[in-house]
Amino acid sequence: MKKIIIVSIIVVAVIAAGLFFYLRGNSNNASYKTEKISRGEIKAVVTATGTVNAVTTVSVGTQVSGTIKRLLVDYNSPVKKGQLLAQIDPASFQAQVDQAKANLWSAKANLEKAAVATLDARRTLQRNKDLFAQNFIARSDLDTAETNAQSAEAQQKVTEAQIGQAQAALRLVETNLQYTNILSPVDGTVISRSIDIGQTVAASFQTPTLFSIAQDLTKMQIDTNVDEADIGKVQVGQEVSFNVDAYPDTTFKGKVAVVRNAPITVSNVVTYDVVIQVDNPQLKLKPGMTANVSITIETRPNALRIPNAALRFKPAEAAATGRKTADKQGMKGPKIWILEKSKPVPVSIKAGLSDGSYTEITDGKINEGQDVITDNMTGKKDNNSSGAPRFMH
Repeated sequence: MKKIIIVSIIVVAVIAAGLFFYLRGNSNNASYKTEKISRGEIKAVVTATGTVNAVTTVSVGTQVSGTIKRLLVDYNSPVKKGQLLAQIDPASFQAQVDQAKANLWSAKANLEKAAVATLDARRTLQRNKDLFAQNFIARSDLDTAETNAQSAEAQQKVTEAQIGQAQAALRLVETNLQYTNILSPVDGTVISRSIDIGQTVAASFQTPTLFSIAQDLTKMQIDTNVDEADIGKVQVGQEVSFNVDAYPDTTFKGKVAVVRNAPITVSNVVTYDVVIQVDNPQLKLKPGMTANVSITIETRPNALRIPNAALRFKPAEAAATGRKTADKQGMKGPKIWILEKSKPVPVSIKAGLSDGSYTEITDGKINEGQDVITDNMTGKKDNNSSGAPRFMH
């Protein structure tokens, strides 16, 4: 009986010891999150934000001051070149034209008077010359007649000049009268109006803007601010995709038209204006919208790629396992870790394009379909309690 008890105790102790060491060994098994090495498109892009604008926006102002008497267009009104948009009260300008015309008539009448005086002075001079030749008058009388004739001729020239001045003054006031009619300089659409009937506009120091006219809303452009670190990658003709908050599910397309060299510095941050041409046949895009832009720098349509998380993976367990292997193989540069026989093995690679999620592999002993480690799940909470190695895909 005692032997049976002793044997039972020994058996239990052996089983307990074996179970202890088994569980202890399993507790050291690392678990990893992996993803398949695959092929697919990688598109390198430069992101930026910008504002949608019309390609040509004309500000219509006034060169004369006065009160708005008529207003013929409003927001979104289509207009033609030369169309009357508004009118400033022309009464005072018409009075100035009438006065200038009267001054011109007066100058012309003075010219006729001066011409008559000149003719009379010439006749007197000729008569005095005849009398002087017959010694009937003194030399001084002849000199006086000559002086009067020359003075009359000079006065006639002054009057002719006054006519030119009156004509110029008339043209000026007639031009100002025409400026009371605010005309559209281009075909387009009114996108803003800053005046109302009865409002007084003053053009003394600065030309006020009365209307803004977009010449063609079917052709738009986006002015984006690209960081100086990325501007070297941006070239004219590159494809662009963007979206606006008004249509979050719609992706619009465009092309880089201009890369401006003038720097824009705000709070010591240097950016450059990149102009993107966009077709807008349905008039969905409106001036002033904010666009989130992605400029396509380069595309690999069928690249061997890995997730970017694989490049960041450097767990202690894998480092301890693979350090000797890496040292023996003389690995330098970036490495990734793949699973071979449930063990992490380092592989040296050469990285290419990256789109922020995936990176192209241009060189390295890897193949499509291999499991690449992206994260270490050891110590993280999961539902696997079997004690076997765990590999998450």
